[in-house]
Amino acid sequence: MRALKIVAVLLMVSVFTSMLKAQTYTIRGKIFNAETKEPLPFVPVIIKGTTIGAQTDFDGNFVIKTTKMGDSLIATYVGYKRLARKINKTLNDQEINMPLVNEGLALEEVTVKAGENPAHRIIRNVIANKVKNNRDKLEAYEYETYNKIEFDLTRIPKEMQEKKALKPIRFVFDNVDSTFSGEKPSLPFFMIENISDFYFLKDPKRKREVVRASKITGIENTSISQVMGDMYQNINIYDNNILIFNKQFASPISNDGFFYYKYYLEDSLFLGNQWCYHIRFKPKRPQELSFTGNMWVADTTWGIKRLEMAMPKDANINFVNTANVVQEFSYEDSTWMLSKDRLVIDFAPQKKAVGFYGRKTTSYKKFILNKPRELKFYELGDKIDITEDATTKTDEFWQQNRHDSLSVREMKIYKMIDTIQTLPIYKTWIDIFYIFVAGYGKVNNFEIGPYYNLVSYNKVEGARLRFGGRTSRKFSRWYELGGYVAYGTLDKKWKYSLGFKSFITKKPHRQLVGMSFKSDYEILGQSTNGFSQDNIFASFFRTSPLTNLTRVDNTQAWYEREWFPGLITRFTLAGSLYTPIGAAKYQYYNKDGVLTDKENLRNTEARVNIRFAYKEKFVSGDFERVSLGTRYPVIQLNYAKSLQNAFGGEYDYQKLAVNLTDRVRITPILGYTDYMIQGGKIWGQVAYPLLELHGGNETYVYDYMAYNMMRYYEFGSDQYVAAAIIHHFEGLLFNKVPLLKKLKWREVISGKAVWGTVEPRNAKTLIFPETLRSLEQGPYVEATAGIENIFKVFRVDALWRLTYPRANPIENFGFKFSFQLAL
Repeated sequence: MRALKIVAVLLMVSVFTSMLKAQTYTIRGKIFNAETKEPLPFVPVIIKGTTIGAQTDFDGNFVIKTTKMGDSLIATYVGYKRLARKINKTLNDQEINMPLVNEGLALEEVTVKAGENPAHRIIRNVIANKVKNNRDKLEAYEYETYNKIEFDLTRIPKEMQEKKALKPIRFVFDNVDSTFSGEKPSLPFFMIENISDFYFLKDPKRKREVVRASKITGIENTSISQVMGDMYQNINIYDNNILIFNKQFASPISNDGFFYYKYYLEDSLFLGNQWCYHIRFKPKRPQELSFTGNMWVADTTWGIKRLEMAMPKDANINFVNTANVVQEFSYEDSTWMLSKDRLVIDFAPQKKAVGFYGRKTTSYKKFILNKPRELKFYELGDKIDITEDATTKTDEFWQQNRHDSLSVREMKIYKMIDTIQTLPIYKTWIDIFYIFVAGYGKVNNFEIGPYYNLVSYNKVEGARLRFGGRTSRKFSRWYELGGYVAYGTLDKKWKYSLGFKSFITKKPHRQLVGMSFKSDYEILGQSTNGFSQDNIFASFFRTSPLTNLTRVDNTQAWYEREWFPGLITRFTLAGSLYTPIGAAKYQYYNKDGVLTDKENLRNTEARVNIRFAYKEKFVSGDFERVSLGTRYPVIQLNYAKSLQNAFGGEYDYQKLAVNLTDRVRITPILGYTDYMIQGGKIWGQVAYPLLELHGGNETYVYDYMAYNMMRYYEFGSDQYVAAAIIHHFEGLLFNKVPLLKKLKWREVISGKAVWGTVEPRNAKTLIFPETLRSLEQGPYVEATAGIENIFKVFRVDALWRLTYPRANPIENFGFKFSFQLAL
């Protein structure tokens, strides 16, 4: 009996000892880029001396549970230096965070002597199966998407934090380490969350997105909810070229991928239940618009399971220090669907300067494939709707419907931004920023400006003083009043303008009406993009004194409607009185052949303007909208019919003009081409101020819409055709020159031509000024060659006037500059 007790005790001790020996240890942590602080997904981490490890998830987190413990934890990842961290063996549960240092792209070349590079075979299979694996092959699909976007002001120097102007928000910097553990010091100023339902139909191709919930902190603008949605912010790796920052990057699985990339097979492994190949890729040539990164390709289907890629640091793109894309796909009913997506961008004028840090994280759920809805559900074009209660959802709703709960850091950001917005200094900063962007300064219910028109100078008016403005959104978000008064110290004349515009409806279709009266000097024969005569910058950069001004009294009423996104019509009734200024005269021969002076001319006309830009995107303010462009041609049609005898109208005519513009993106390496084709005709008899006076440019500033070697009032037509082509090489040649490639200059060339005629009767209605003539001898042609991206903001063009040469040969060649802020 005693022996049995001894055996039982020994057995219990043995079991207890084995339980101690089998104790489970937990190591958790996060692996992130040491420089950008962004989490690194899919990184293998292993306990030294064992085969026990894990791989980080989409957000860079890992958890290892083990009964065997080593002395250190090791992380290795392509493109980063190996890192080892000590393990505390006395802790059963510990956290180890690992910042990996980028070791650049200095990679050894691999020579394969027998057979081809094994990565090439895999990539060829990926390309061959792109159509099958691209979700856009489906007849229809829909899903729920959750977007989370944050922008921070980052790299704020310590000395700046101590400045008196930032004293009211110093609490942010005092708590930055505890609030943003592992993150670089930053000041959050904008955060948005969206939950939306996305719908796709293949034939006819239609997209629709319904934003069901939107939470915006930092900016009061509902259109932000649209452009931050899935429709506008989605990167499809299966496209040959990927448009980011309005720049065309070659996809690593482009049909021409072998021309742009080098590929390396790194590993093969199971990801979930999928056997995958780990492929590393990098650009073949420096400074081209391509990516560096890693992809995991699923065997058999040859679809992309995981992807992480970044813009190379030497890419010829401005103000972007880093740009990283991470995507994860799930296999849904024989189709690879994007399930998670992260885009991280670091904007700054210089690498270590104060800048903006943007982070977008998206997840996708509730996939429904190949179950199309009725065609009328999708409507025409890409439709984005925001439900009426989208911005009023409760905290309880967000807690229940977020795909991922907010981190402690993100919850603190919401509170921090709300606190900052209540501070007076925040309003001051916003007002200063608004002055630079909009040109107006806010004073309660009124906005004064534009500031660049307050003071100017020309030969006719002398010093011109102007005061004007408009009502602000505080006054009304449905209608706006505006106007100005101006006075010339030399001509001693007052000029003025008054107008209003008002919304009729904002949804479902944008409709506005407006009226205005303006009595001021104008430059006839100037492009619509040229400086106004009272712009202070034009005062400094004119090539010759401005003397050919006309006083124009214009009264008009208009109605505008947007039928669907991209199609806008405007109907206008306008009356104008033209009066020559100074030595200029309106003269004609009367029935007796006597040269007769005409004091002014009066005209009344009805106009219809139609503009169609398929799938054009906008960021909208209350009245003004900023176009984000479209990938399709933009067509404009303008028709006008004079109303003779109505309100004193003197002429009977019809005008028609058609304009087509487009951007053709050739390849990432060859750049892109902008072109314009235009034609117009006038039926009836008109005086020369009502002809098509082709836009000249008498400033040193290049005007992309003008004929830059043509003067004002130099050529006019009553029927004409015009064309322009501008090609941007994006550094094709300069990127190959050792000394020049560091400057990141870009080559640009262009050509413009216009050809027209004037009927004899229109040349006699009023006698042409000495400077004005027709183009009946042939087309006017000019060409340019230039360098853009000088110091990232300047462009310089050399220009040649190829036809209608001037008597002085030197006047047929010139230089002009321009300021352009482009990525």
